[in-house]
Amino acid sequence: CRCFCAVLPLYINIDSDYHQFKSNFCVLIISRYMMFINGGNLMIETLNGIFETVNCRQNTSLKLYNNDEAENYPAHWHPSMEIIMPENNIYTVKTKDQTVVLNEYDIAIICPGCIHTLYAPATGKRIIFQPDVSSFRFMSDVDSLITLMSPMIVITPDTYPEIHSEIKDLILSIREKYLQLTSYVEVEIYSMVLRILSIIGQNFHQDSVAAFSKDNAKQEEYYDRFIKICDYINEHCAEDLTLEAVADISGFSKFYFSKLFKQFSNVSFYKYVNQKRIAMAEMLLIDPCNSVTDVALSCGFSSLSPFIRMFKLIKGCTPTEFRNMYKCCNNSTYNLTVQKERAL
Repeated sequence: CRCFCAVLPLYINIDSDYHQFKSNFCVLIISRYMMFINGGNLMIETLNGIFETVNCRQNTSLKLYNNDEAENYPAHWHPSMEIIMPENNIYTVKTKDQTVVLNEYDIAIICPGCIHTLYAPATGKRIIFQPDVSSFRFMSDVDSLITLMSPMIVITPDTYPEIHSEIKDLILSIREKYLQLTSYVEVEIYSMVLRILSIIGQNFHQDSVAAFSKDNAKQEEYYDRFIKICDYINEHCAEDLTLEAVADISGFSKFYFSKLFKQFSNVSFYKYVNQKRIAMAEMLLIDPCNSVTDVALSCGFSSLSPFIRMFKLIKGCTPTEFRNMYKCCNNSTYNLTVQKERAL
């Protein structure tokens, strides 16, 4: 402990050019020290740069914490979705664009791949649930919904009075099931995760339809048209999509289409397109045979420079850093698997 305390000030006085590194490093070091002296378990167990490897329960793609640690978690992201619901005291969630203070039983759903920072009060308790929903994204409804929710959606009794209570009860049921070790419990939990997404999607549908027009027939017509437009963008995001061309396909003028698209998706047309392109790039970067330049061109970017800029803006790291983090995470998982197999 004395050695730790002697070394820590050296890192705190790092040159200001490394302010972000210093902040993240110190938070992690202090958290691990607190874990050591308290004999507790850290929520973030494996962090490489800003990439967290979610250490799921054995033989599942799920992780749930009854978290009561008075510790902050630095900016990080992971491929899993994250659902947070405080049960005692507040909890603060920060993404690139917003900072939200959650009150008791408010719910934050952070989308996969979104960078976020977590701040805990001195005392309190919250459920933190991390399901891997990548296998759901073959469903176009789920894929579009995650894009629309990104980077996160906050569900409170005030903002979503029609659906808050049901989603809260589902999260409590998920925890109850997670603590059981019965057969098919993962199937039951994932059915509840899908139910949560379905409730949110149906609510989005009703709100989007209502936002388009006072004419009920036109509301449904516009909604169906924009669902098809989003499906078209998802399929063709690697192509040279322009606002003018897609507006023409939709049958609206460029300016009216831009306004309606923002009402429907909550983001601008180009932001939506770039989110889909970067999501595609992540999958291609996993394969080391694909060069970063090839990935950029395959995902609709005209050259390497705008691709790197957009990737860093959305992911908080460069494409090469992302690839290295994934490779390091994969190697760690492989080594852990080998160790377990050798122990058998």
